[in-house]
Amino acid sequence: MSWFAPSVVWMQVASTLFMVGVIWYVQLVHYPLMAQVGREQFVGYHEQHTRRTGWVVIGPMVVEAVAATLLLWPGVGSVPRELAAVGFVLVVLVWLSTFGVQVPLHRRLTRGFDVEVHLRLVRSNWVRTALWTVRGVVAIAMVAAG
Repeated sequence: MSWFAPSVVWMQVASTLFMVGVIWYVQLVHYPLMAQVGREQFVGYHEQHTRRTGWVVIGPMVVEAVAATLLLWPGVGSVPRELAAVGFVLVVLVWLSTFGVQVPLHRRLTRGFDVEVHLRLVRSNWVRTALWTVRGVVAIAMVAAG
């Protein structure tokens, strides 16, 4: 069982840093380029975007959430409790933003490109970008503390 605690920390670090890279790419490249697709092609493009992005992010997001939850349990990892708690809260905030803000905006875009909805998507995604970036710092701090 001595392998379990460090494995949880490293699962969290790997999944978090992967998502930090993904979210910055989405924020700076992918979401802004949606405005260039064209109205006729947008619905098909958006459908493919949603499906393909889901395959890329759902696994790491689940691993990150499970690892963050496990790190709250006493004896799992040598992570300071405060760091584990901050990491967990950040995961919860990312999921709240994702399913409370970005997913509903994507649902609206399934009907076709809407300049205002797209702008809200790009702007609101800065929240997730910031949260995941801070999560990355916290994950690295967990390794440094251990």
